[in-house]
Amino acid sequence: MLVFDIKRYAINDGPGIRITIFMKGCPLSCVWCHNPEGLSSRKEKLYTKKKCIGCQTCVKACPEQALTLTPDGIVTDRTRCTLCGTCAEVCPALAMEISGTEYSTDALMKEIEKETVFMDRSEGGVTFCGGEPLLHPEPLLELLRRCGEQGIHRAVDTTLFARPEVVREVMDNCELFLVDLKQMDSAKHKHFCGVPNEPILANLRMIAEAGHDFYLRIPLIEGVNADEENITRSAEFLASLPWKHRTVNLLLYHDIGKGKHEKLGTIYNPGHCAFATPSDETVERCRGIFAGYGIETVIGG
Repeated sequence: MLVFDIKRYAINDGPGIRITIFMKGCPLSCVWCHNPEGLSSRKEKLYTKKKCIGCQTCVKACPEQALTLTPDGIVTDRTRCTLCGTCAEVCPALAMEISGTEYSTDALMKEIEKETVFMDRSEGGVTFCGGEPLLHPEPLLELLRRCGEQGIHRAVDTTLFARPEVVREVMDNCELFLVDLKQMDSAKHKHFCGVPNEPILANLRMIAEAGHDFYLRIPLIEGVNADEENITRSAEFLASLPWKHRTVNLLLYHDIGKGKHEKLGTIYNPGHCAFATPSDETVERCRGIFAGYGIETVIGG
């Protein structure tokens, strides 16, 4: 499977100190996505112009002669580029990166096992993230089972946009889900995220009614989901679930994904959707609505 990042000593991806595995590929296309390098299931190349020193080492090393130095930096002829990674390997300034490294489950288990001493001391574990890990059910389930055999705490950070049978099988092989609730109106969800939300809400209710543990986050974005109607619907839905934690993490919008799109050569928010970081007043209003339904809120996390 293709992995685009491995984050060690993670403290916001579940309890304790964790190793987080980022798998490439996602069925959603959220306009604010802060990991756009995880959207495609294929390898991609990132180029950071401000790091480039114009030495042309990559140009000379490219076996396909796909690179050219221009006044705008290095330009890649994508009809020639095979994503072999030679340019990233030789770049002395680290201006070139390849997003997507092929790992076997054995290789990933070795990476996970390196961190067990930190997991044990902090009651941490491993978190499988993305992209969307449920796009890769077979390798994900193998990894979850093998981690379970070693007593490693397992969390899956997921959109829950997947077949219910996949969610059930993953649920039987992990201790925790980390789930984002983005928008209650299905048409608006499709507009901002590319897919409707009915499967997500149904799967969330399924895992709650099964008594399975999950953390709930809401990426709070003015112009997308911070309005009173959506927050009230969100609170009503969550209050209807048999849910142990009854705490929502509100993740305030930031535009870190914009810079990553520049590196990928793709366009951030191509539909020019109007959204922004919510004001303090909006945040407090949202927290008040959740509190009225008996749901605690935490900023960040």
